Amino acid sequence: MSRPVRVRFAPSPTGPLHIGGVRTALFNYLFAKKHNGVFYLRIEDTDQNRFVPGAEEYIFEALDWLGIAPSETVGKNEKFGPYRQSERKDLYKQYADELIESGWAYYAFDTAEALDAHRKQHEEQGKTFIYNWHNREKLDTSLVISREETEKRIASGEAYVVRFKTPVNETLLLHDIIRGDINFETNLLDDKVLFKSDGMPTYHLANIVDDHLMETSHVIRGEEWLPSMPLHSLLYKAFGWEAPEFAHLPLILKPVGNGKLSKRDGDKLGFPVFPLEWKSEEGVSSGYRENGFFPEAVINFLALLGWNDGTDQELFSLAELVEKFDLNRVHKAGAKFDPEKNKWFNHQYLQKQSDESLAELFKKDLLNRNISTALDLTRVVSLIKERAYFVSEFWEMSNFFFEAPTSYDEKAAKNWNENTPRLMQELISVLENISDFTSANIERVVKDWMTQNEIGMGKVMQPFRLSLVGALKGPHLFDIVELIGKEETINRLHKAIATL
Repeated sequence: MSRPVRVRFAPSPTGPLHIGGVRTALFNYLFAKKHNGVFYLRIEDTDQNRFVPGAEEYIFEALDWLGIAPSETVGKNEKFGPYRQSERKDLYKQYADELIESGWAYYAFDTAEALDAHRKQHEEQGKTFIYNWHNREKLDTSLVISREETEKRIASGEAYVVRFKTPVNETLLLHDIIRGDINFETNLLDDKVLFKSDGMPTYHLANIVDDHLMETSHVIRGEEWLPSMPLHSLLYKAFGWEAPEFAHLPLILKPVGNGKLSKRDGDKLGFPVFPLEWKSEEGVSSGYRENGFFPEAVINFLALLGWNDGTDQELFSLAELVEKFDLNRVHKAGAKFDPEKNKWFNHQYLQKQSDESLAELFKKDLLNRNISTALDLTRVVSLIKERAYFVSEFWEMSNFFFEAPTSYDEKAAKNWNENTPRLMQELISVLENISDFTSANIERVVKDWMTQNEIGMGKVMQPFRLSLVGALKGPHLFDIVELIGKEETINRLHKAIATL
């Protein structure tokens, strides 16, 4: 690569960070780390009307939780600071002026009412109004009025914008790392607004100036920015700067059908589309963290939305992703979001956790339920985790360890017949005489008793489990017996005899 790799994630603080934005940040992070480069974050807050309090803090907290925090950002290694565009606004006017002087831009004084009138007039003729080469010299611009008149109107405080003067009759041959060579006809482009009379730049000017001043080598962003590529390339040309390489990532699509994944899809189908919970006047939007996802699972899942390493491997640590990541293996087509696959990844990462760490998480859940216990939670977790997707499911899978059943599954209770109470009473006698109350020994003694008395397995084991659990579910029966202990086991058998 011709220059050191410096890539950025440049979100606007207009609300919570969408999962699509997280994937953009992730791909920038992976690319930077792969090439021993820098991943930095710039807050693009030039549109103060859309600024949402708390959104900036949310972005940083989300990336920290996911383990992909930037190397440079607001208040951290500000080599090219400030990293908030609102604090850089004094920079941009000089660049807008430079474009005016070089003939690459012009002043436009058209009012909103005048532009609306032009649009309506075009609509009546079945046309679309585009502000560009074919009408810019017929409108209220510095291209048709004198320099003196232009300066006079600006000095008087008249509202204006600076528009880019798109070249005429040119074909732009541009290259995208993911999409290959792309042609754009300049005659089809509009003259975008770059700067407003309130002293604030638009996204297009601020973005290009900052990417240049912050020495950005590659712009890796979402597919929705592909239409901006010709303007941005022309701006680099206008300033005489070396343009970065561009890579436009595929969209993350809805689980069913086409279209970009939205918050509404998550609400409707019951899965999060934000990394962390977000509270607003509209209500609470759930987050991956609060839904019990492991950050590593979220990262792994997102990495494979639009990229793979060419093998069937699905589980990657962050270090492995860095090692294998290649922009040339990012797909052009949109990637369909699969909520079930998302959960599958969390299941895989849950199995990778140590029983001790899961027990600590489960302990917090139990405390929230006002349940204290002397049971060995590490052992409980080891018995149930294999079927769990989330730690929040542990209680449902194991509540019988902590409290005796208050009801019994009706379908299973049909196997409880007139001989069952006598067998359970005999089983109590057998259990009372066991001194080594470990799972393997209890199982050996009980099965020996059944064999010697020619009692069928189903006649004892099903009622036994029903008595302890309340249903025919749960891990190995004798592991349950050992964990809850002799006294509790016998108490539950007595209760079942009395109830059933």
